Amino acid sequence: MVVQNIDGIDYELEEPYDMSFLSKYGRVFQVFDKQDSGCICFGVQNKDEKLFVKFAGAKPVQYKGTREDAILVLKSTCKVYGDLRHSNLVSFINGEDIGNGYATFFRWTDAECMGKQYNSRFKFFELSIEERIHMFEDILAFHKFVSEQGYVGIDFYDGSIMYDFANQNTIICDIDSYSKMPYINSMGRMWGSSRFMSPEEFEKGSVIDEVTNVYLMGATAFVLLGDAEDKTLQNWEADNSLFAVAAKAVGKDRAERFQSIDEFIVAWNGAKTR
Repeated sequence: MVVQNIDGIDYELEEPYDMSFLSKYGRVFQVFDKQDSGCICFGVQNKDEKLFVKFAGAKPVQYKGTREDAILVLKSTCKVYGDLRHSNLVSFINGEDIGNGYATFFRWTDAECMGKQYNSRFKFFELSIEERIHMFEDILAFHKFVSEQGYVGIDFYDGSIMYDFANQNTIICDIDSYSKMPYINSMGRMWGSSRFMSPEEFEKGSVIDEVTNVYLMGATAFVLLGDAEDKTLQNWEADNSLFAVAAKAVGKDRAERFQSIDEFIVAWNGAKTR
């Protein structure tokens, strides 16, 4: 492991890498070097704007794959972010070959991340139940749009959830693994946090589809409003009627879940009016 410095900020890599190409885009004011995706990320500011830059080509300490694989995966995400442009998704600009690797560029957001690796996580649970329900409904609306575009959400977890506390705005990030349907589980245990993953995401040959995403949305409700590890009423903080909807969504048997995000939304909204 080596410690490098850019514009006064220290960060870690597995081996040295020349990041001086970033000066083309401005001055680095923040570095995110703890990801296991094969990318290292930077907040960069120039006279016109702030950017979020995601770069593949270097070797982050927590990444176990090859730089070539990381570059190929990052390149493939440009179509995903282009197809799924949405008011609650980070604003994608473009991607380009740079610095003997590849970078994707997004408009910077002051939203903070819910991921366990970030100090901001505790702030999410200080929000009122009403604010957390609103955040969940933003996430739900985005995944309705995802399904309408023929995509399935893969590897969504609390590190994909951001919130602008000042403006009460939900922002979704890190949807790199979202894929077009039909999608078949070809690997057994898929990527992701087990707290969010349906049984079919552990079974090679299983179909991963909108019913899978119904489970994902139910699990997300438990993360924001209950307990992701113990999905019981005892740990649920919102109304019991909403618990019943979330519990149905995370049924182990696919046939017992809602069969679409639209069905989930209808049931959720109906439970709110009881």
